[in-house]
Amino acid sequence: MRADLLIVGAGMVGSALALALQNSGLEVLLLDGSPLSVKPFDGQAPFEPRVSALSAASQRILERLGVWEGIANRRSSPYTDMHVWDGSGTGQIHFSATSVHAEVLGHIVENRVVQDALLDRLHDCDLGMLANARLEQMRRSGDDWLLTLADGRTLRAPLVIAADGANSAVRRLTGVATREWDYMHHAIVTSVRCAKPHQMTAWQRFTDNGPLAFLPLERDGQQDWCSIVWSTTPSEAERLMALGDEGFCKELERAFEGCLGTVLSVDPRVCVPLRQRHAKRYVAEGLALIGDAAHTIHPLAGQGVNLGFLDAAVLAEVLLQAAARGERLADVKVLSRFERRRMPHNLALMAAMEGFERLFQADPLPVRWLRNTGLKMVDQMPEAKALFVREALGLIGDLPALAKA
Repeated sequence: MRADLLIVGAGMVGSALALALQNSGLEVLLLDGSPLSVKPFDGQAPFEPRVSALSAASQRILERLGVWEGIANRRSSPYTDMHVWDGSGTGQIHFSATSVHAEVLGHIVENRVVQDALLDRLHDCDLGMLANARLEQMRRSGDDWLLTLADGRTLRAPLVIAADGANSAVRRLTGVATREWDYMHHAIVTSVRCAKPHQMTAWQRFTDNGPLAFLPLERDGQQDWCSIVWSTTPSEAERLMALGDEGFCKELERAFEGCLGTVLSVDPRVCVPLRQRHAKRYVAEGLALIGDAAHTIHPLAGQGVNLGFLDAAVLAEVLLQAAARGERLADVKVLSRFERRRMPHNLALMAAMEGFERLFQADPLPVRWLRNTGLKMVDQMPEAKALFVREALGLIGDLPALAKA
C-alpha cells in the first residue's frame, strides 16, 4: 500500500494533522495500533482520569477542523480563573480571563472526549485510516520509507509523520536522538467530588513534595467535581495509591488545605511516572516528529497537548504552502521550516516549566523567601499577569493560520 504521506498515530495530535490536510490533494494515510472506534458518550458516566487544559489557540484549531462542536456536545468545562499559591509560605497569585478581555482561560476536557470528537470528524472525511496497525519495522527504500506492520502488511511513503506519543516507535526505529531525564516524581490523576464548588477556577498548590492541581469539571451544571493532578515523590505516590478511598480523600483534603471543603469521593486513581523528553531534531529527510513524539513536558501547566496541536497546525501549513509551490514535501529543507517555527517555542516553554518546578522544589529559606516575595510582587503587576495569561491562551508567538483570531 502506498501513500503520499503516512501519519503514524491517530491520537489527538495525529488526528488533528490528518484533518488539517484533508483537502490538500495529497493521499494521506493515518494508521494506529488501536481499533479507532468511537464509544457512545454517556453524560452520566464517570469522568475519564486523563484530561487536558485546552487553550484558546487549541480551541480555534479544533473549531476550524470541525471538531469543537463534537467536544461541546459531549462534555467540557470552561474555567475563567487560576489561583496558585505556595504551601510553604504566604505567596500567591491570581489570574483572570477578564484581565485580557477574554471570556475564559480555557476548557478542561477529558482526553477521550477530544479523541472521540476527532475520530467522529475523521470518519466523515475522505481520509485513509488503518486501524489495528502496529508498526514493527521501518527502513529507507530508495526515496521512500518502507513500514512493516505486525501482521506482515507493508506500507510505503516518501514522507512519514511520527505522532505516536511519548514512546514513539517511529522515533525509536529511525534512531532519532533525544535528551531526557526523570523528574523523580509520579503524578496521581483522578477525579474527586468536593463539598464546595470550584467556581470555574483552576487551583494549584505547591506542596513540599510537588504541585497539586484541582482542575474544574462540570456535569449537568454542577461545579462540585475536579480533576486532580498530584505530583509527588515515588515513595509517597506508592503510599497514597495504597490507601483506601476514604484515607486518600483525607490526605488529599489535607494537602490542599481544605480549599474546596471536604473531599467527598474519589474515582479510580492512575499513577504515571513523570519524565521529560525532547528530540534533538524534529525532522530528517522524509520524516517529521510532532506532539509527544517530539517533546514531553511536565504536566505543571497542562500545556502538552496545546503544544502538539500547534505542531500539527504549523506542519500542515508548511506542507500546504510547499505543495502549492510544487516543492517536494519530503525534502528536509521544507520540513526544517516546521522545525524552525516550533522548536524554539517548545524549548522556551519547557525551560520555563522546568525552572518553575525546580524553584518550588527548592527548600533553603532564602529561596522560599524570594519565591514568596516574587509571587506577591507579580500578583500586583497587572501587565505582567496579562502577559502570562496571553501565553496560557496561546495568543503569543508565531501562530499558524488555524490558531489566529
